[in-house]
Amino acid sequence: MLTQPDRPAGRRRKLTPTPVREFAMDRGLDVRTPGSLRNPDLIQDLADLDPEVMVVVDYGLLIPPGLLGLPRLGCINGHASLLPRWRGAAPIERAVLAGDTMTGITVMQMDEGLDTGDILLVHQTPIDPVESAGQLKARLAGICASALIEALENLAAGVLRPTPQAETGACYAEKLTPEDARLDWHRPAAELDRVVRAFTPRPGAWTLFRGQRLKILEAMPLEQPSETSPGLVLRGGRAGLDVATGGGVLRVSRLQLPGGRPMDAAAFLNGHQAVGERLGDGD
Repeated sequence: MLTQPDRPAGRRRKLTPTPVREFAMDRGLDVRTPGSLRNPDLIQDLADLDPEVMVVVDYGLLIPPGLLGLPRLGCINGHASLLPRWRGAAPIERAVLAGDTMTGITVMQMDEGLDTGDILLVHQTPIDPVESAGQLKARLAGICASALIEALENLAAGVLRPTPQAETGACYAEKLTPEDARLDWHRPAAELDRVVRAFTPRPGAWTLFRGQRLKILEAMPLEQPSETSPGLVLRGGRAGLDVATGGGVLRVSRLQLPGGRPMDAAAFLNGHQAVGERLGDGD
């Protein structure tokens, strides 16, 4: 089993293993964490195992040709989109951000390109209009596990027929940046709602409040007109903070200040007079 090396995590930046490594260690499985997949010794060690098939999920690196050709049945990948839409690093977040209504898991035969291999099977699922990227990722993980088991069984039986991907509709899910998560209050409320959901739980959509970075954790668009300055907090209460946007009103119900814990709108208002203030100073 291969997984990414341990990475610093948390406020103390402690080296932390990936969930895959933790799972393997708990069960006494052989797991390796190479910094590169092009190491000749690693490739030879894997070749000595004489693998029938290799399964890749969310590894984060291109698999070099020296590894792709090792298994008799090739390398297969469970990718969280309906390929060829959203090839690349952040397919779940980009699907939510774009307002897609459907997504799924594509099991493909890997080649040297970035998510360009032949399709083996597809499992589709609708995206709930209030679903966050984190919630969708958890659902797709279960779908992916079932799809991979089905694919492996059918590969062994020789009944899968690889289908080349269409180039029509192909697009790339580029990596997300913190700046992508910044809320532009001049955009419509429905778009801002998708930004909040796409960046939940990480890294979190944000705006500026009195010069501080305020994370917006939960929100919903309201079917109300707004003809005032985008970013202005119109009113606040137990239901949330109603913020004017470039088209409609966004109700913020859960948020987080730097160094603080997530809180609901009522708790935030207990400590901050926000009504009449403008979020996103300097936008």
